[in-house]
Amino acid sequence: MDEQRFGVWAAGDAYERYMGRWSRPVAERFVAWLGCADGLRWLDVGCGTGALSRAIAERRRPRAVLGVDPSPGFVASARADAPARTGFVVGDAASLPVRDAEWDVVGSGLVLNFLPEPGAALAEAVRVVRPGGLVAAYVWDYAEGMEFLRHFWRAAVMVDPSAAEPDETRRFPVCRPEPLRALWVRAGLAEVAVAPIEVATVFGDFGDFWEPFLAGQGPAPGFVSGLDPVVRDRLREALRAAVPARADGSIALTARAWAVRGRRPDRPPGP
Repeated sequence: MDEQRFGVWAAGDAYERYMGRWSRPVAERFVAWLGCADGLRWLDVGCGTGALSRAIAERRRPRAVLGVDPSPGFVASARADAPARTGFVVGDAASLPVRDAEWDVVGSGLVLNFLPEPGAALAEAVRVVRPGGLVAAYVWDYAEGMEFLRHFWRAAVMVDPSAAEPDETRRFPVCRPEPLRALWVRAGLAEVAVAPIEVATVFGDFGDFWEPFLAGQGPAPGFVSGLDPVVRDRLREALRAAVPARADGSIALTARAWAVRGRRPDRPPGP
């Protein structure tokens, strides 16, 4: 599979139209679910365009927030609208550019499934959070909970059976409650909890639904970018027939994410 085509995010504007507009309400509900106190130090791993960092800054009066992402384009987008006490740096989730036990909360939004070694990234998160601190993340429920993507991939397979290969349902098995819980437990975290977060995804019309798939970034847009124009038109019309439009032309769907959290024990587990 061409991972450059199907799995890489780099440009903030394209991401914002395709997925970023839905990531903001999920980030807000995630921060509320964590229930953390004000005045803490937060590390946002895989911060992208900064949706989670902004939610933290706006809702939790943090002492500091630092977002880390490997994409210079995403970091530039995040810096352009950075709230007070919030910074962004280019860095790798598997080798975070911060000291041991420096952060009260380490969070990650909608990125864990894209990492080549989620366990290694989680080990880094455990390294940099203080004893008693929280490590948490959330991922889209690609298998069942992302209605607009389920419509897309069903239509895509109808017009081109090769669409089954990049479909996130097959590629991202970690995006389910039990795999997430197991990953957190294996990392040695305590008080592990998993919960669903659901948000509305309302598109103004079919153009608002379809056009983000033409941006070429992410698995579904990457698949569309490789289609012959005739096949692309067939996919567009198959989707137009499949999605449930309301009387005013808008399309009201829902998207679900799974959130997970756990605490670094005050002491390492005994022998």
